[in-house]
Amino acid sequence: MENINRITIIGGPGTGKSTLAENLGRCVKIPIYHLDAICHLENWKARDEEERDKIILEKTQEEKWVIDGTYKGTLEQRVKNSDLIIYLKYSKYARIKGILSRYFKLKGKERPEIPGCKEKIDWKFIKFAINWQKDKGREVEEILERQRDKNILIFKKRKDLNKWYEEKFGKKIELKLEEL
Repeated sequence: MENINRITIIGGPGTGKSTLAENLGRCVKIPIYHLDAICHLENWKARDEEERDKIILEKTQEEKWVIDGTYKGTLEQRVKNSDLIIYLKYSKYARIKGILSRYFKLKGKERPEIPGCKEKIDWKFIKFAINWQKDKGREVEEILERQRDKNILIFKKRKDLNKWYEEKFGKKIELKLEEL
């Protein structure tokens, strides 16, 4: 992880982007920005898209960061500014399992990475997660294809990500205390 100061983590809902970002940020001691926290104000109210994108692009100009989230409007610029891109390309089943696991751990509690927003789930979000690869994944992969010279890691299974993480850092990815 030498000379890695800007890390982008992308993937569908329920893939563990925020948990990975928290762990990487702690290990390499760089600031962590969760795009969901930038996008959502209290009670899941959406921030104005122009304002949201401006904030995100300002963060990508900083010297060091871990940014988790896909948000395609700024993805290409984030990828260009990254030293490392981690794409969590998990199956539909793994995404739904991740969403349900998070929901039952945090049901009715505030999401640690999204202040003022309590964990919730609805069919619209489940449908979004099920169709994420078809609807969003292709566009993500097109962006990554244009940046082939970048350091891009693609994980299709959690166990492969966990193995890589343990080899790099000598420990397992830890869940945040708020998630236990």
